[in-house]
Amino acid sequence: MRVLVTGAAGQLGTELVDVFTSHGDEVVGVAHGDLDITDHAAVDRVIAEVRPDWVLHAAAWTAVDNCESDPDKAFAVNGAATANIVASAAKCSARVMYVSTDYVFDGTKSGPYVESDPTNPQSVYGASKLAGEQALRPEDLNVRISWVCGFHGGNMVKTILRIAEAQPELRFVHDQVGHPTFADDAARMMHTLVHRDAHGMFHVTNQGAVSWYEFAGEVLIAAGLDPARVSPVATAELQPPRPAKRPANSVLDNAALRAAGIPLLDDFRVPLARLVNRLRQS
Repeated sequence: MRVLVTGAAGQLGTELVDVFTSHGDEVVGVAHGDLDITDHAAVDRVIAEVRPDWVLHAAAWTAVDNCESDPDKAFAVNGAATANIVASAAKCSARVMYVSTDYVFDGTKSGPYVESDPTNPQSVYGASKLAGEQALRPEDLNVRISWVCGFHGGNMVKTILRIAEAQPELRFVHDQVGHPTFADDAARMMHTLVHRDAHGMFHVTNQGAVSWYEFAGEVLIAAGLDPARVSPVATAELQPPRPAKRPANSVLDNAALRAAGIPLLDDFRVPLARLVNRLRQS
């Protein structure tokens, strides 16, 4: 299989390149410096040259608070650029796997969100990613992930470990709950879905719902540190307040994976231990 990976230098994109390459697929990766996905002519040219079977569209503007202050850029990168990619893919009969987010939901549901639940984004980032979802065709694959962490790029595991080195006490919110998702596990699941010719909507997360406060404690445990160093704080007490509203409930139920008979990803503590160990050795 020949695949084109956008955002190939990013946290998830790097893992996608590695996973598909290791399984013998022909992979072409493009990073932001290689391709401006908002340039429709450039997207058209690259996809026509590569002629992939699949475009794995991991490129996005994920700076949630910055999106709030620049909605035009957010919608251009996350929404209109996805429409560009879908249109160009259609010209060479390629399919698209789009990486979306828990932020398409408002976070008010009392239980986990299944794939068919109605969307209601409360932030510019969430709305722009939903615009990308709406650009997809029925034959395309929409994969929602949440709370992504990994070896490459910046993420909360690295942030928590950095804070733990610098100060005795850490404070994290206790009223935002979700499923942490590790980029290497997510990439492997995406490989499975693509090679099964899957289409439609899938939630792909590691298992285990926690608050950010609880997750920070688990990171310290994985690093051999004392989780009692983490104190809970309410989102409303954060100073200064975050510009973008976060969903209080980000828990994504992997119902479509279960329906397809695909084994779910491990509890997040398994890849967390693996990641912390890898970071310590790097």
